[in-house]
Amino acid sequence: MLFTSLGKLLAWLTLGLGSLRTGMGLFVASYDDPERYAFAVTRYLGSVSSGESIDRGIYLIAVGVALGVITDISSSVAKWRSEQT
Repeated sequence: MLFTSLGKLLAWLTLGLGSLRTGMGLFVASYDDPERYAFAVTRYLGSVSSGESIDRGIYLIAVGVALGVITDISSSVAKWRSEQT
């Protein structure tokens, strides 16, 4: 159960950070002149463009959801095993 709990925590953190990164990329992309604020993307998001930041954020969200599903399956199996014995 330790790894399941740590996995759930990691899934929530990954989901939150992915959402934050995607939101920040969308926020920078919504400026009238995104080239003017390109320094903010490179400095704070570590990406070349806001589109790349959005893509990486969506990947993080997908990883967080997948990890969450795996930990949910793990907790269901552990509960099922405890009921069997």
